[in-house]
Amino acid sequence: MLWSLFKIVLFVVIVAALTLAAGFLMESNGGIQITAGGTEFTLGPLQSVIAALVAILAVWLFLKLFALLIATLKFINGDETAISRYFDRNRERKGFQALSEGLMALASGEGRLAMAKATKAEKYLHKPELTDLITAQAAEMTGDRKKAEEVYKRLVQNESTRFVGVRGLMKQKLDAGDTETALKLAERAFAIKPKHEEVQDTLLRLQAKNADWSGARKTLNAKLKHGSLPRDVHKRRDAVLALSEAKGVLDEGKTIEAQEAAIAANKSSPDLIPAAAMAARSHIAQGRSKYAVRLLKKAWQAQPHPDLAAAFAEIEPNETPQARVQRFKQLTALRPEHRETKLLLAELNLAAEDFPEARRSLGDLAETEPDTRVLAIVAAIERGEGASDAVVRGWLARALTAPRGPQWVCDNCKTIHGEWTPVCTNCESFDTLSWTIPPQSATVLPAGAEMLPLIVGSIEDKTKPVDEAEVLDPDPVASDDTTPMAEPMTAANDVEHAAQSPEPEKVK
Repeated sequence: MLWSLFKIVLFVVIVAALTLAAGFLMESNGGIQITAGGTEFTLGPLQSVIAALVAILAVWLFLKLFALLIATLKFINGDETAISRYFDRNRERKGFQALSEGLMALASGEGRLAMAKATKAEKYLHKPELTDLITAQAAEMTGDRKKAEEVYKRLVQNESTRFVGVRGLMKQKLDAGDTETALKLAERAFAIKPKHEEVQDTLLRLQAKNADWSGARKTLNAKLKHGSLPRDVHKRRDAVLALSEAKGVLDEGKTIEAQEAAIAANKSSPDLIPAAAMAARSHIAQGRSKYAVRLLKKAWQAQPHPDLAAAFAEIEPNETPQARVQRFKQLTALRPEHRETKLLLAELNLAAEDFPEARRSLGDLAETEPDTRVLAIVAAIERGEGASDAVVRGWLARALTAPRGPQWVCDNCKTIHGEWTPVCTNCESFDTLSWTIPPQSATVLPAGAEMLPLIVGSIEDKTKPVDEAEVLDPDPVASDDTTPMAEPMTAANDVEHAAQSPEPEKVK
C-alpha cells in the first residue's frame, strides 16, 4: 500500500518537473546549442522540448532492449525469467487440463484413459503426489495390481504421501488375503495418522482376528480418545476384548488370571452374557457362590439366556431336581413372562418328573413360538404323561421341521454360530454377534417334509393299535423304545432320545 502510494507521488513529481522544464524552455528567448564534430546545432525552445522527449524515449527503449537481452541470456542459462514463467504457465495449464481429464476418466470407470491422462499430467506438472495417486487407482481399476503396487511404493518414499502409499498397500494386501502383512501396514498407517477412523477400524479388526487382544484394547482406547467411538460402545467392546483375553488366558492354563479377567469383563459390561457366565464360574471356582448368584441374577434381568441358567446350575451341582426347582425360583422370578424363563421352568419340572407343572410352565409356546426346543419339550411331556408313541413321534417329527429358535447370529452377514465369538467366522466383523432368531431359521428339508408328523402318526395308527395298558403304565418314560419305525425317521429318533432325558443338559 505505501509502496503504491510512493510510486504515484513519484510519478506526479516527475511529470511536474518535466512540465516546469518544458515551460521554462518555451518562455526563454534563447535555445540549446549542441556542438558535435565541430558543427554547432542551435535548437529553439520548441525544438529543445521535442529533442528532450526523443532522448527520454530513446533511453527507455535502450533500457527495455537491454533488459530483454539480459532476460534472454538468463533464459538460455536456465534461470527464472518472464520468458520462462510464460512457458511454465503454459505447461501448468496443459498439465492441470490433463489432470482434470484423468479425474473425470477415473470417475467414469475408464481406467486406461485415466492412466494415460495421468502420465500426460506428470509430463507437464512434475507433481507425482497428484498423478501417482490417479495412476494407482486406475491400475487397480483395470486389474493391474503390480503397477498399482509399484506406484504405492513410490508414494511411500515421499514423506507428504507416505500415509496414502501405506494405506494403498494395506488395502492391496487385504484384498490378496495376506492379513499378516496387512496388519503390519495397518500398524504403520496408524502410527502416521492415529486419528484416521478407517485405519483404526481395520487395525482393530485385524488385531481381533489374530487374537491380539491387548493390542486391540489399545486401538479401542485410541478410538475413544480421538472421538471416533461413543463411550458406551467403547465400554461394551472393551468388555468383549477383556473377555476374549480371559478366554485366551484360560486356554494357556492360567486359571487365576482368567478368573480376574472374566470378572473385570463382567464389571465393564454386565449384560454381556458370555462374560457373565465366565465370571460366575470364576466366583464358583473361588467358593464365592453369593457373588455368582448376584451377577447371574443381574445378567438374567438384562437378558435371560440358557448359558446363564447352566452357570446357575453349577453353583449346586449335586442337588436333587426338586431342590433345584426351588433354588431356581430366585432366577425365574425376575422375568416370569420371558420365553427363556418358561422354557427353563419346563425343563426343570421335566427333570423333577412333574409333567403337569412342566406343561403349565410352557404355556402356549407350542402354538405361538413352536421351535425345535419347545416341541422337543412338549414331546417329553407327552411321553411323561403316558401318551402313545404316535403322539410323541408326531411332536418329534414337527420338531425336525420347526425353526431352531434364537441363536448367535452375526448382525452383519447373518451367519449362525454355535457359540459366541468376538469375531464373526464368516465376514470377520468384530462384536456383531447377537442372541436372536435368524431371519430364515426354518430347516431346509425335501418337499413334503411338512407332512411328516401326519405320516408318522398314520403309520403308527395302522400298524400298531394303542394298547390301553400302555397309557396306564406308571413308568412311561422307561417304556420300550424298540417299536418298529420307518427308515426316514432316524433323525426323529435322535431328537426323541434327547427329549426323554430326565434332566436336560442345559441345567445340569
